[in-house]
Amino acid sequence: MSNVEKNIYNKEGKLCQSCGFPLSNEISEMTEEGSSITLPVGTEEDGSTNENFCKYCYDKGDFVQAMTMEEMINACAPTVAETHSMELKEVKKQMEEFFPTLKRWGQK
Repeated sequence: MSNVEKNIYNKEGKLCQSCGFPLSNEISEMTEEGSSITLPVGTEEDGSTNENFCKYCYDKGDFVQAMTMEEMINACAPTVAETHSMELKEVKKQMEEFFPTLKRWGQK
């Protein structure tokens, strides 16, 4: 499969509804398995988990950084491109199509 044919969002399981990375089911550190990165879930102010977002996007009941969808894409795309051995331009294109379906960005 060529890099252009890869779709980074054809995955099973939960994805962070802000950055689109796969979510773990626990509050822990980021894990890497092969070419996959899994992020720990975010937390609410009372310490309970929020399984819609990763802890790097949402922690203690609020988003960690105020940013636009475009800023999030620019922040995440290099890591995704490197992890999946893809061209940065193609990753950004997929993110621009996919991110509006995520809860954080689809609410606008």
